[in-house]
Amino acid sequence: MSRSSLLPEGAVQLISGTAGDLLDYLGGQDVVAFTGSAYTAAVLQRHPVIAREAVRFTAERDSLNASILGPDATPDSPEFELFIKEVAKEMTVKAGQKCTAIRRAMAPAHLIDAAQQALAARLAKTTVGDPRAEGVRMGALVSRKQLDDVRAKIAEISKVAPIVFGDVEKVQLIGEGVEGGAFMSPVLMRADDPWAADAVHEVEAFGPVSTLMPYKDLDDAVALANRGKGSLAISIFTHDTGVARDLVLGAGSHHGRMVFIDRDCAKESTGHGSPLPVLVHGGPGRAGGGEELGGIRGVKHYMQRTALQGSPGLLTKIVNQQLPGAPVTSGERHPFRLRFGELEPGYSVLTDARTITLDDIEHFAHFTGDTFYAHMDEEAAKASPIFGGRVAHGYLILAFAAGLFVDPAPGPVLANYGLESLRFVKPVKPGDSIRARLTAKSKSLKTPEMGEVRWTVQVTNQDDELVATYDLLTMNAV
Repeated sequence: MSRSSLLPEGAVQLISGTAGDLLDYLGGQDVVAFTGSAYTAAVLQRHPVIAREAVRFTAERDSLNASILGPDATPDSPEFELFIKEVAKEMTVKAGQKCTAIRRAMAPAHLIDAAQQALAARLAKTTVGDPRAEGVRMGALVSRKQLDDVRAKIAEISKVAPIVFGDVEKVQLIGEGVEGGAFMSPVLMRADDPWAADAVHEVEAFGPVSTLMPYKDLDDAVALANRGKGSLAISIFTHDTGVARDLVLGAGSHHGRMVFIDRDCAKESTGHGSPLPVLVHGGPGRAGGGEELGGIRGVKHYMQRTALQGSPGLLTKIVNQQLPGAPVTSGERHPFRLRFGELEPGYSVLTDARTITLDDIEHFAHFTGDTFYAHMDEEAAKASPIFGGRVAHGYLILAFAAGLFVDPAPGPVLANYGLESLRFVKPVKPGDSIRARLTAKSKSLKTPEMGEVRWTVQVTNQDDELVATYDLLTMNAV
């Protein structure tokens, strides 16, 4: 990113080690985005400069993410197998050192033994050691200090959720020179009474660790998932759309992202722990209450937002986009004769009028095949509470409007590639006349040779009443 020259010099800087007194120089226009533990996030939020200057702060903290096997699953269903694979994967990828890793795995009470047996069998295939060695599936934790911390957290959790797979102290290693490294076995614990196991919902062991627990019914599963007090992600393995909907309504407020995986989407799904750039990444409560990604929404978190108030004409000049109510300008040259660099927002043309006849409507209907009753059956159209008689097709209005405002000769307009925000506001009846106002709304350079121009089109009738409105998009030569 830093070598691409897409960003200004200095926009991306890396500091390895302590940041020193860097935070002391923050101001009200700065933003601090943090990813890490809840403890460190709390320390940063209490920094006197961040508090005094009201520095915007967004955090993505550790969270006790959950995964739920739906009540519709059976031991031989695809969803059961997918659930087992995903929990095992989330425990072992990066040795479980992921903010989105599954820390709490929930299964229907009658499937808890089958789930434990299947998980243990899958985890038993996990080979640990030097990632460079052939066949190794899981490497070390980031440091010996982290290993000690994970072991301590397991000791705390295992008081209420005994270990059912793995050994905290022993692990068979593959590779040379790995002795003394921060390696450990995947550890699965089980809380048969999850409502009495507070530590399961409060303590995160940031390593290859998860706790399996049963739920009684769907309401119980929702309550258990939400007891983590906010997470980055929750995954649900169900093929029942009713179960999926109930979980969204019950648990959606407590989790930043909900991923549903079943036999239909498993092959294309990125899985529980893979945030997508177009989706918001973050979560409420324990997860930090912050947001990242989300497409353009993610960028806006780092921008100063200021409300502008003034006349439409003044604001149009400030933002360089034609706003409703702003004055328009016109000239001798048709807008389609102006190159991209010559066009200014607000440049407009008002066309002559064209009368729409019954013959026009019937010809359009037969030519296109759209013989909807509102265009062809006077009696039925009169009975309609909307039309009150035969009316012109909406797309006939669009076609006639284009015929009114288009300048057909070759020129700066290279292509029309779509329209947006189309609304048909008022029916047009035989004998009505229409005309169109085409106004340049905004423009955006796409390549050195061409740019997008967005036009506002307003179609009115003989009484100057709006009958249709939309944004037209064209590609214009620079």
